[in-house]
Amino acid sequence: MDQTEKAFQKQPTVFLNSKAIREKGGKAKRHLRKVGLGFKTPREAIEGTYIDKKCPFTGNISIRGRILTGVVQKMKMQRTITIRRDYLHYVRKYNSETENDCELHGAAE
Repeated sequence: MDQTEKAFQKQPTVFLNSKAIREKGGKAKRHLRKVGLGFKTPREAIEGTYIDKKCPFTGNISIRGRILTGVVQKMKMQRTITIRRDYLHYVRKYNSETENDCELHGAAE
């Protein structure tokens, strides 16, 4: 586990102080979930050592609401990206459509 934060990083559902892990020196336990909706658990979540309580695969949140599609604009924030969605808006007066876009923030993982 990468301990880069001031607080000790651990998954709340995994007991780290078991005697079996300490004596055998085996692989550390890791909490994983299958989130459903056609999403496969990424290899980084299975084999990695990162700890993120807001990750749907290793944390304690569920995927709900709208699933966004678009082009990634920025990845400057921690665990958050900015997505640009292009769409057509119909104008009844001119009987035509105009191209619009909007930027949305979404959790990345």
